[in-house]
Amino acid sequence: MNTPLFAKLPANVSFPALEQGILTLWRELDAFRESNRRRTGGPEFVFYDGPPFATGTPHYGHLLAGTIKDIVPRFWSMRGHHVERRFGWDCHGLPIENLAQKALGWSGAAEIREKGVDVFNEQCRAMVQTYVGEWRRTVERMGRWVDFDNDYKTMDPQFMESVWWVFKQLWEQRDAQGRPRIYKAHRIMPYDPVLSTPLSNFEAGNNYKDVQDPAITIKFRLHEGAAAKLGLDRRAPGALVYALAWTTTPWTLPANLGLCVGPDISYVAVRETTSGEVHLLAADRLAAYAKKPEQYEELLRVVGKDLVGLDYVPLLPYFRDTERGFNILADAFVTTGDGTGIVHLAPAYGEDDYRVCQAAGIKLVDPLDNECRFTAAVAEYAGQFCKDADKAIIKRLKDEGKLLVQSTIVHSYPFGERSEAPLIFRAIEAWYVRVEDLRERLLANNAQIRWVPEAIGANRFGNWLREAKDWNISRNRFWGSCLPIWVNVADKNDMKCFGSIAELETAAGLKPGTVTDLHKHTLDGLIITTPDGRTYQRTPEVLDCWFESGAMPYAQNHYPFENKAAVEANFPANFIAEGLDQTRGWFYTLLVLSTALFDKPAFRNVVVNGLVLAEDGQKMSKSKKNYPDPNLILDQIGADALRAYLIDSPVVRADPLRFSETGLKEIVRTVVLPYWNALSFFTTYASVDGYDPRTWIALAPAQRPEADRWILSVMQSLVRDVNTEMEAYRLYNVVPRLVAFIDDLTNWYIRSSRSRFWNSGGGDAARADQNAAYATLYAVLTTFAKVLAPFMPFLTEEVYQRLVRPVDAAAPASVHWCDYPRPEAALIDEGLEARVAVARRVVGLGLKLRNDQKLKVRQPLATVTVISRDAALRAAVTASAALIADELNVRSVATEADEAAFCSIAVKPNFAALRARAGAKLKEIGAVLAGWGVAEIATLEQGRHVEVAGVQLALADVLLTRTPTAGGAIASDGAMTVALDTALTQALKDEGHAREFISVLQQARKAAGLDVSDRIAVTWSTDHAEVGKALTEYGAYISGEVLAPGFQPGAHAEDWTSADINGAVVRYRLVKDERL
Repeated sequence: MNTPLFAKLPANVSFPALEQGILTLWRELDAFRESNRRRTGGPEFVFYDGPPFATGTPHYGHLLAGTIKDIVPRFWSMRGHHVERRFGWDCHGLPIENLAQKALGWSGAAEIREKGVDVFNEQCRAMVQTYVGEWRRTVERMGRWVDFDNDYKTMDPQFMESVWWVFKQLWEQRDAQGRPRIYKAHRIMPYDPVLSTPLSNFEAGNNYKDVQDPAITIKFRLHEGAAAKLGLDRRAPGALVYALAWTTTPWTLPANLGLCVGPDISYVAVRETTSGEVHLLAADRLAAYAKKPEQYEELLRVVGKDLVGLDYVPLLPYFRDTERGFNILADAFVTTGDGTGIVHLAPAYGEDDYRVCQAAGIKLVDPLDNECRFTAAVAEYAGQFCKDADKAIIKRLKDEGKLLVQSTIVHSYPFGERSEAPLIFRAIEAWYVRVEDLRERLLANNAQIRWVPEAIGANRFGNWLREAKDWNISRNRFWGSCLPIWVNVADKNDMKCFGSIAELETAAGLKPGTVTDLHKHTLDGLIITTPDGRTYQRTPEVLDCWFESGAMPYAQNHYPFENKAAVEANFPANFIAEGLDQTRGWFYTLLVLSTALFDKPAFRNVVVNGLVLAEDGQKMSKSKKNYPDPNLILDQIGADALRAYLIDSPVVRADPLRFSETGLKEIVRTVVLPYWNALSFFTTYASVDGYDPRTWIALAPAQRPEADRWILSVMQSLVRDVNTEMEAYRLYNVVPRLVAFIDDLTNWYIRSSRSRFWNSGGGDAARADQNAAYATLYAVLTTFAKVLAPFMPFLTEEVYQRLVRPVDAAAPASVHWCDYPRPEAALIDEGLEARVAVARRVVGLGLKLRNDQKLKVRQPLATVTVISRDAALRAAVTASAALIADELNVRSVATEADEAAFCSIAVKPNFAALRARAGAKLKEIGAVLAGWGVAEIATLEQGRHVEVAGVQLALADVLLTRTPTAGGAIASDGAMTVALDTALTQALKDEGHAREFISVLQQARKAAGLDVSDRIAVTWSTDHAEVGKALTEYGAYISGEVLAPGFQPGAHAEDWTSADINGAVVRYRLVKDERL
């Protein structure tokens, strides 16, 4: 016996095991590299891979982004482009430093400095590669093709040297006012007390938590002279006058140096009737403090600008000698939304505080150390973490009679993403990139980027750019790219910036090749002395690792020292993809640097994915164990299923996804298994018949039956639409179409064409029909394998290896080496697709009615009637009548324009649609609609409007309830109604019994492990006269359907099987007919 060309699939399949086999095949073929070698010379498609931190194993967020990063490059590779895909590693920064500190058992920056930055940095270097192996295994197991062997690392000297080049380009720039692009300044910045470093504004926005903080109102006593200037010495002789200020940060009060009022705000001085004290506060806030008029006496009103210059007694005994301190100032930032309308100013701890005090010539004081503990300058609280001192400070104020009101407030507060410590906003001297003058250029370059979804770029990212602040790029840490700035030890304004290793070596008088590492512990000791005796030492900070990430387009290629022409020829990149959180991270820093350097965006297209959450909607947490281990999912369910689940979800529209194993298994049931079953169906019959597309010559597609022409048309429409949508990077439009096509193929084409693949001795016409069916299904399966390949790379490879390689040994050895299909317009028949779509709507409604009436599809019915006033729709139903009749198992299909004979219609107003514009008229409208019938609805269904109670009504403004006439069932979909005749004649019942028994026997064949071509012998018996008569009458029909030449009644034995046939017991014996 000849070995079939197409091997029948095994009865059971393990998709994870299948995928492991495909991974082995890819390794044997060197498939990824070979795919790129084959595209050498083609147009470049440039993709930037954002570097993850090398400090943990991949989670579902990484796998989601990685899947998108795999799909798009695979597509463009199959479209003929050369697509280099280099993996990258973010090696620097706080995540790896945290690991190193734990490994060494060290705590805090002070201990690192004490025990050795060199030891610490080398520990960091050694730990960077800890998780590389796990990342590689998981990423490759997901089917992602990316180059790990030629990866880039931000700690490599070549990468760091390019970062220096970028830095120097900015260093040499000036804005329109002549100010340097990079500058050093004191700014109020979010500061992590555990890590002892300032953070950028966008880093500080990633970990807000609701916390409870104190909210206190304090009394600042005005000097007698200040009170006299207001005339209060006359109005309230001998009374103490206090300005009231409100704060939620009592720990800042030791550094208070001023009070601030709004220049145009009205203030009132009132005398408390109980204490006799005079309190000064905003008039609009008086009611919040004095609930009853008898509690106070108003003495005067004054606008804020008239309070400027009044001095007060320092609240606490610190920094009393501060020049120009302890006066009332005025600024427009003060409001009366809460508090007292008077703001306490501690210039070291607030942006407005700092600005207002600087303008007034008040120098800041900062009594906190690097870990935000009070220094000896505030002796009573020395050594305490600032926020921990709140209670003691409040108690002191209360004891000293300076506390007016004490309460608490719950508000959202930023915490360190790595340390989980509350961030402290404080004045820090740091290095900045001047960004605010670039806003218009940033917006213009952003407009050149295609954002998917579009709203992310226009709104979320665009709004961020409109308010872009100067970027703090320095960190007071250890393991990172050094700022390439050497400062004159005698003149801090005299600095040298180096943009390359060669520049540094020349300035330091070193031989070329001497400097091989650009990290802090190797460079901080490198002193530069000039011939005229000036000495320069490196500024101690390291760069924000986001600066390195933003520089990766250049640094990964060691630009401009190498690959200069290639980088410039392929910039901006064609594509990047990351999560929504990167709108204030990587997306931003890429655009800032590319705009500053080249006045271009760094990328042309970006796909932004949403966040993957735990099933309960919470953030995925290893400590909470609220999500399944990705590796277990891959081992138990498979990568194709996980890929399909992730990308057929809201995350590709940048919305969140609640990860659910139930949802993942549903994808297996509705997508993966049906696709596999389609392959199984084809190979099962092809192996029996010996089908060979090389020798079985089929009719041209245009001459094939309608079902074949339909599925070929739908296939080519899919090819057209997928190409169009992928060119626009709209994965959210592509994936639902791919999933829908699997349904078209399996639940419609194969199911309705199943009998065509079994030609049991038919004539030439039957053989030609069978040949057309085989040729069509083969073409569809092989084409769809290529269309689906970027999305489900494993299963499509299996299909390709089973269907294409046996037929054409010269075909590419992998489906991923093939050219992506382009649409064949001649095969697209939109009219046919529309007609079948109508038929499927009819069938869908008919099946719903069967289900509602508890009528199995195996039970034949007499008639289905499709009612619609749309003549084109009725014509489509008539053209597909045979198909509809077969799918619904009815004897005839009829169409009608008037539904009055089939149902009555009740009409009600659609309150959701009408409430906004009809309002009080809804009751009147409802009364009129109650009298409506078919004629009025016909007008609306024609697209016209009807005026009721002065309101124009369309079809969407009404709700229709159809009640069938006796003996039928109806269902509607828009302007189409389907009426199903549910009356059963004896003839219909008899055929139903026969079909029911056919189903029983088919299942028994399958359970017995029989091949589709095996003949069987069936002997049966029943005591039910009606069912027995039906099985006898339909014996020949049953015999042909189940391949039972021997089908006959007989006396049953004890070992026979019993079956329920519509309530009757039928016993039968089924055996393989060995004679045939």
